[in-house]
Amino acid sequence: MHRRRSALSVSAAAALLLGVPLLSGCGGAEGRPGAAAVVDGEEIPVAAVQARAEAVRDAQRADPEGEQLIQSTGPVQRYMLNYLLVERVVEQAAQDAGVSVSRAEVQEYRAAEEKRFRGGEALETVMLRERAIAPDQIDNALRVELLVRKTAEALGGDVERVFAETAADLGIDVSPRYGTWNAEQVTLAGATDPWIKPATVPQEPF
Repeated sequence: MHRRRSALSVSAAAALLLGVPLLSGCGGAEGRPGAAAVVDGEEIPVAAVQARAEAVRDAQRADPEGEQLIQSTGPVQRYMLNYLLVERVVEQAAQDAGVSVSRAEVQEYRAAEEKRFRGGEALETVMLRERAIAPDQIDNALRVELLVRKTAEALGGDVERVFAETAADLGIDVSPRYGTWNAEQVTLAGATDPWIKPATVPQEPF
């Protein structure tokens, strides 16, 4: 499959990260009952979406602000599918750019974030409360952030256009139960809240 290449910039990459949202809305993948979506011919199983959603819900229930977090997150399975779809787009764009991220780079980045938020537990709290990411999903979320940054640095230019083109090339098809995929905006339609956003350094230690 032909992948179009364009230039990206780090500042534009940040804009993309700030613009991928939580979900609502109504898409495709009919005829595949076990598929939440199909990306470049490969299924994302409903079971995978449910497992990620339940991990987030378990972590939210254990948080002192659990009830508020659950209410603010909304339909968490749709949110998790959106996350997985954006992840696939980022991975493909990075691959097209010849970019990769090693486990050592992820661990170095996590150590820096833990230092910034004054400890691993504090980082977990911030990631859960501000981005609905469960503790065992943090490394992968940081890996995706690094992929976006490194892709931007490698290519420079219009990041939103590049990721939109990649999303279109992947032919993403979503089950109607989760919503309608918008390749131009790289998100499920009708979303309102950010999928990934820079966390705010807490005023007091957790």
